[in-house]
Amino acid sequence: MAVKPLQSLARALEVLEVIAAHEPIGVAELARITGVDKSALQRILVTLHTCGWLRPTAEPSTRWKLTTRPLVLAAQARRRDDLLTRARPVLADLREETGETVTLAVPDAGRIVAVDVAESRQLVRTVPRIGLVFPAATSAAGLALCAATPPDEWDLSGIDPYDAAFRRELAGTRERGWSLSMGAVDADITSVGAAVLDSTGRPVAALIVSAPSGRLDQVACTRVGMLVARAADSLGEHTRPS
Repeated sequence: MAVKPLQSLARALEVLEVIAAHEPIGVAELARITGVDKSALQRILVTLHTCGWLRPTAEPSTRWKLTTRPLVLAAQARRRDDLLTRARPVLADLREETGETVTLAVPDAGRIVAVDVAESRQLVRTVPRIGLVFPAATSAAGLALCAATPPDEWDLSGIDPYDAAFRRELAGTRERGWSLSMGAVDADITSVGAAVLDSTGRPVAALIVSAPSGRLDQVACTRVGMLVARAADSLGEHTRPS
């Protein structure tokens, strides 16, 4: 017999994610975003508060924020995750080389999620947040990961394997050694990416450099693409064929 997921737990986790993205946030706004009715929402908030995950702000207007507990858990997980530990100096170096924002994204449960960001020092820059989900079929991260994965092993949502434009982008990514997304995700942003490969040659992450499109013309994209591919190779355990 199939085990059904706990809907109450799923709602509580959704509430945590929304609070993390919008804190401090009141109950009315939280109910509008999540679609959970206020009485059920109050029970979730009180439970998470009792368990140490949330804290209310001071009166007169009660709003909710995360406690430091998620940060502690994230720090513990980071210490155990060799990829994240090794990636931080690579992201920082790539940011200095390119002058632009660098993101590390990983495939997770059918999605591609940003897990670390080295933000550009320029006044006008892209500012992706940790937890951002990249579209698999159009983002530089998705194209890099899919191009390095056999089609029968694609497990990312939002992919049409028969889409001609998607196939062309994959072919271009394989030929260049890096992916390119010009305005596909955001009309004003261009992104360049490369897959990080494990010892078997399978992609475990993607490095992405993103910038306002005016700063990444064709020449700049080629230069940045080569830097991204080199950085991805240095972070991975398997060097892609030249």
